[in-house]
Amino acid sequence: MILKKIELLNFRNYEHLTTRFYKGINIIYGDNAQGKTNLLESIYVLGITKSHRSFIDNNLIKDGMKRAIINGTINRGSLDINLSICIENNKKMLKIDSSNIKKVSDYISNMNIIIFYPDDLELLKGSPQERRKYFNLELSQLYSNYFVILNEYNKLLKMRNEYIRKIALNLNVDMAYLDILTNYLIDKAIILMKMRHKYIEKVNTYCPNIYKDIMHLDDFHIHYVPSLEIDYKDDEKSKNMLRKFYAHHLDLDVKMNATTYGPHKDDFEFLLGENNLKVFGSQGQQRVAVLCLKLSEIEIFKKYKESTPILLLDDVFSELSDDKKNNLLKYISKDIQTIITTTELSNLDPKLIKKSKLFKIEAGKLIKIKEVKENE
Repeated sequence: MILKKIELLNFRNYEHLTTRFYKGINIIYGDNAQGKTNLLESIYVLGITKSHRSFIDNNLIKDGMKRAIINGTINRGSLDINLSICIENNKKMLKIDSSNIKKVSDYISNMNIIIFYPDDLELLKGSPQERRKYFNLELSQLYSNYFVILNEYNKLLKMRNEYIRKIALNLNVDMAYLDILTNYLIDKAIILMKMRHKYIEKVNTYCPNIYKDIMHLDDFHIHYVPSLEIDYKDDEKSKNMLRKFYAHHLDLDVKMNATTYGPHKDDFEFLLGENNLKVFGSQGQQRVAVLCLKLSEIEIFKKYKESTPILLLDDVFSELSDDKKNNLLKYISKDIQTIITTTELSNLDPKLIKKSKLFKIEAGKLIKIKEVKENE
């Protein structure tokens, strides 16, 4: 998968920008606050429909303007696809090849992106909600039906919580209706948990070896921590288990005014042996753990979607020692389109620079410094 071209209108500090990217490695360098990270963010939004930096869509619009537009052309094999996002009044209008797209699930899996950025450590050190958000996005990129099922689960969860609050207020309620809601919720919960479980199994096919290669330490892996226990091989058994569980915990749910267990309470742990790196890991071990997760996801996309994601590296190399930089570079090949930002070219290996297309950025303006021939 290749991002051939992007056009920005009133996005962040860009009034207007049009640029074409090389199919291999692209390096964007310049001083801080010139727009490097904003450009990578625009690419991420084009693919994911959401920013990794802001929860408020209107923050993406240039000051004083009413709307922001991102247009991009991606290539998948022999096919070019035109994607477009318009942001206005905290709403997004999506298009694929000039056709309006109403469902995000019909849009989101068209352009696959893996991003590394300085705040990545929050994925490991932050709250379970941050980790759930991240893995939900990754699973939605890999499986378009995951996004649909997750939205259905969240709607059912909201309805069940509203009904539980009525019980807490001693209002007249139909308990049979609560059972119906709970059964539907269980159906979606089992699908989500099985998909998360299988995804982490895929991640752990690659993660330990990548971590060992970079850090020379054994037995790193990601652990899925569901808030419910199910039988991953027997759906009917799982449904019976969860019906009993929710019935047993109804009093607790009423007391808490919410559904206290389910995929919305799951977590993911980064473990080195038996030690949780969130608690026992050094910052270097933690940073590389997140890098390894994302590098493993590149391999997953290659194997299960038969295409490579677009790799975005936002000033990552300045955070790594020379040894770890060199080990990371082994995983960045010309088979993967990569867009790197850095404040100084000296942060990068001269061999990497030699085979890359170079851009310098100044005040939201991109200046092409060095081209690379497409057949190089």
